[in-house]
Amino acid sequence: MAIQIKPVITMKMEGEANTHALTKMKVRDLSILTDEPVERGGTNNAPSPTETMLASLIGCTNVITQKIATKHGIDVLELKIGVTAQFDRRGVSLEDEIKVPFSEIDLKIELTTNSDDVTVLQTDLSKYCPISKILRESGTKVNEHWTISRP
Repeated sequence: MAIQIKPVITMKMEGEANTHALTKMKVRDLSILTDEPVERGGTNNAPSPTETMLASLIGCTNVITQKIATKHGIDVLELKIGVTAQFDRRGVSLEDEIKVPFSEIDLKIELTTNSDDVTVLQTDLSKYCPISKILRESGTKVNEHWTISRP
């Protein structure tokens, strides 16, 4: 008997502000941290919240690319993902309200595969990655730069 996956779920997380910069959070049976660098008054024990969001984009890009590849029989031999973001810090510095804090994000995706046609990966990633969708809908320009190589 196959497990039926619910189409909509409720996600819960809790956080405790240990200092003005360090936050300890729990999700499922895991703990995660966000912090700020020393120069911004943190202890540099974890990525900042904005860095964590960019890490989520990389993680989501991996998961969704792999799912699309599996669905279409595309071999993923190696996948490397990098991100470069233009971030307007005036909002977090309380200087001005910024409507779109991340104006532009370059997402570098390097895929090594034996498969001849990977077009579906390039067309479907932005359709299904929730982190990318949230960013795009907020007004962020997300540029995907794909490099496809064969072994």
